[in-house]
Amino acid sequence: MAEKEHMNMAMIGHIDHGKSTLLGRLLMEAGVIDPHVIDEYRKKAEAIGKGSFEFAWVMDSLKDERERGITIDVAHQRFDTDKYYYTFVDCPGHRDFVKNMITGTSQADAAVLVVDAKDGIMAQTKEHVFLARTLGVAQLVVAVNKMDRVKYDQKRYEELKKELLDLLKVVGYKEENLVFVPVSAFAGENITKPSEKMKWFDGPTFLAALDLMKVPEKPIELPLRIPVQDVYSITGAGTVPVGRVETGKLKKGDTVIFNPPGKKGEVKSIEMHHEEIPEAIPGDNIGWNIRGIGRTDIRRGDVCGHVDNPPTVADEFTAQLIVLQHPTAITVGYTPVFHCHTAQVACTITEISKKLDPRTGATVEENPDFIKTGDAAIVKVKPTRPLVIERVKEIPHLGRFAVRDMGQTVAAGMVIDIKEK
Repeated sequence: MAEKEHMNMAMIGHIDHGKSTLLGRLLMEAGVIDPHVIDEYRKKAEAIGKGSFEFAWVMDSLKDERERGITIDVAHQRFDTDKYYYTFVDCPGHRDFVKNMITGTSQADAAVLVVDAKDGIMAQTKEHVFLARTLGVAQLVVAVNKMDRVKYDQKRYEELKKELLDLLKVVGYKEENLVFVPVSAFAGENITKPSEKMKWFDGPTFLAALDLMKVPEKPIELPLRIPVQDVYSITGAGTVPVGRVETGKLKKGDTVIFNPPGKKGEVKSIEMHHEEIPEAIPGDNIGWNIRGIGRTDIRRGDVCGHVDNPPTVADEFTAQLIVLQHPTAITVGYTPVFHCHTAQVACTITEISKKLDPRTGATVEENPDFIKTGDAAIVKVKPTRPLVIERVKEIPHLGRFAVRDMGQTVAAGMVIDIKEK
């Protein structure tokens, strides 16, 4: 049997809207997790006054998370549908964990947006939607959860679906890339089989909706880009960088360049899962052996490309930014750390050109003095040391970034244009 295609799926949405419970229920009904385990969890959950958390605990295996009833780390779980094999990234809905949400979502091919049927659209629902869009997640399954709380009412579902559709369209989602499903994760309605309590709904179950997602085209036609995660020196082999191919294709014998350092070498061999392979394509996690480059010549954050189309080194760049959380305001001269692919480089905001309406992208103000939490803006940025970054329109995989400061993610954004070094 041929290996199924792989999809990375992020679970996003406001805290307590049932992301972990939905995932736990899905994994149990699909037979990935033994119901005995859930029973054990149920007893323990009731014992500490956390009844209804048993499914969530499947994902929240960290003790601290159980006691607080929230998702802290990004948990990974393999799951097979008829069509794909999924890695689910259960992204925390909690404020302090937006960092994990960004690392989770930036690898996602699609996302499940979970919204509580009763509470409807909350602050983080909007934030996660805008963030998912900025981070390049183009398709969503929208799970209207906790239908049991609204007595499986069709009118409430239709009303919320319309509100969500308006919100999603405003940030740039296309209706054909969205699938809406009403579910009750806790009661197990419309998860893997159609619900008797929602006979009015003629769409797919939650499980079937996952198979309506499309595997993104592998960007083989784009120029080669492999951000370096680590560099090893292996006796008898030499220098072996390790990383995930984001775009393009790497073959044995290729002449490659690593930027920013500008070091060139020849690919002697490529390994994946401890086996030698003749070529590597997007999504492959590889180690590749380079002739002509020393162990200390390259480091994490450098990017490998072909000599005839080398990775772009930015002297400065223009970006669209969303401020997720900042205690005061961001002004010209602010120098936080930008996280782009595997690089982490301090960069200075040299100009705030425009303030945008974060829901529509329309210009609200030219050259504002500052931007604050919730604002979107067009800014000019100057890295304090050489940084490889690409225009999001040309190589989207290397055109998005997160901005961190004071131990939190303060902003996320994408690169519109670059002034090359």
